[in-house]
Amino acid sequence: MFQRVLIANRGEIAARVSRTCRRLGIESHAVYSVADADALHVREADGATHIGAAPVAESYINVDAVLDAAVQAGCDAVHPGYGLLSENGHFAQACAERGITFIGPDAGHMELMGNKNQARTTMRELGMPVIPGSAATVSDDDAERVAEDVGYPLLIKASYGGGGIGMATVQRPNQFSRSLRRARSSASRAFGSDEVYLERLLVEPHHIELQVFGDGQGNAAILGDRECSVQRRHQKVIEEAPAPAPHFSADVRDRLYGQVREAVAGLNYRNAGTVECLLDASGEIFFLEMNTRLQVEHPVTEMVTGLDLVEWQLRIAAGEPLTELPGFGDPPPITGHAIETRIYAEDPDTLLPSPGSIDVLETPDEPWLRLDAGVASGDEVSHFYDPLMAKLIVHGEDRSQAVDRLRIALAATRIEGLKHNLPFLQRVLEAQPFIDGNYDVTLTDALLRS
Repeated sequence: MFQRVLIANRGEIAARVSRTCRRLGIESHAVYSVADADALHVREADGATHIGAAPVAESYINVDAVLDAAVQAGCDAVHPGYGLLSENGHFAQACAERGITFIGPDAGHMELMGNKNQARTTMRELGMPVIPGSAATVSDDDAERVAEDVGYPLLIKASYGGGGIGMATVQRPNQFSRSLRRARSSASRAFGSDEVYLERLLVEPHHIELQVFGDGQGNAAILGDRECSVQRRHQKVIEEAPAPAPHFSADVRDRLYGQVREAVAGLNYRNAGTVECLLDASGEIFFLEMNTRLQVEHPVTEMVTGLDLVEWQLRIAAGEPLTELPGFGDPPPITGHAIETRIYAEDPDTLLPSPGSIDVLETPDEPWLRLDAGVASGDEVSHFYDPLMAKLIVHGEDRSQAVDRLRIALAATRIEGLKHNLPFLQRVLEAQPFIDGNYDVTLTDALLRS
């Protein structure tokens, strides 16, 4: 096992990785920008190195600065968390060149799945159904013709990246040209490439994902599924496990598990990943994308399986096969139901960022509640970074109890000093589709319009 791990991230995920390292007797080393000198993830780590100015380009995604810090601190491995450098194949390769283990997939898989259109092609060849769309990235010259072939309504999607960036919904042909320019511009700014592809827009789908692991030795495991249909700006806000979608029947679930397991094994994939899918009202399910990293919502899987997914990441990166990991089972036994809410510093009416100082951040202390926080009372939410403050996760014997407990937890949570999204989260919990467990990706927009 590793002696010292540099955590190439910030906020709640950096603090969360530190906790598992501490439990396993591994030293954790943080990196921080000038804006994060006294941040919680720095206080949680065993050591820390300053790596640059506040903008992420000058600190958290500066590959040389991060790796120089790892070498100087004597780290033998790097955990990238999620976001930032977590799906950067160049960073993974640079770690290897410096003799440092990258705790995640190899660069080849990151590059393969990082190109969303190439990922679609690969997974289709491995037996996964994909959403109808363009067979390749589209040029300006043939884009409108290809759009007619795909059919309206459709999505324009960036070939690289994620999080809803570089994505545009097009309902009618007369909207296409302007939407294409907007999507290309957004993708270019965010990912350094304006390549896009087209995909049929599924009406009112459920967003279902599977937590997967591979060990690079031909073994693959599915650690259950999650529903992530409560989203704003194509980014998830509430996630739960297992997925309650009524069309996600036992037959559909079993078939999907088998398809995904074969695909992950066929890729000879290593470490954690998430296969994301869309489920339509007819019960058909389609591959959407594969994220080659740990997901923000991984705690709900941990709550219902009793597994520590960061520990699994560390052990696989150290060369242990899946079959020898603590708690291994495929799939593992699922106990009860878990729901996660992401607590953001944002206006609850517009869901736009609202950075500032946190005077008070308090949550109830209950055995069925877990808080993964990146800030505490007295800390600052900077405009330089994502406004995620914390994740509040509850567990219940069944979904009904989990929802009730989540209502109690949110009502008892105190946040003062800045705007936050707790009122919006409470509105979601009172929406009848959410109560029924039969909501889809249109729920948030409907609530904002009401």
